Amino acid sequence: MKIDRHSLAIELPEYKEQIHQLKMENAHFSKLFDDYHEIDHQVIRIEKGIENTSDEFLEKLKKQRLSLKDQLFDMLKAA
Repeated sequence: MKIDRHSLAIELPEYKEQIHQLKMENAHFSKLFDDYHEIDHQVIRIEKGIENTSDEFLEKLKKQRLSLKDQLFDMLKAA
């Protein structure tokens, strides 16, 4: 089974420069960015079977990741 990473640079390649700039200049964006990647990493570890958890917990993480991505995307569009 192929596990896809959901890094913002892969998901939103057209915003690569803005992502880098906002990470450097905006503490709130940087915090959300770090949270997003931490959750993404955890989801990948669960999907690969490295960590075991309930399906409900995995779905909760995926929803959190999506919410963070939406917030980050909104900030990118506004920048």
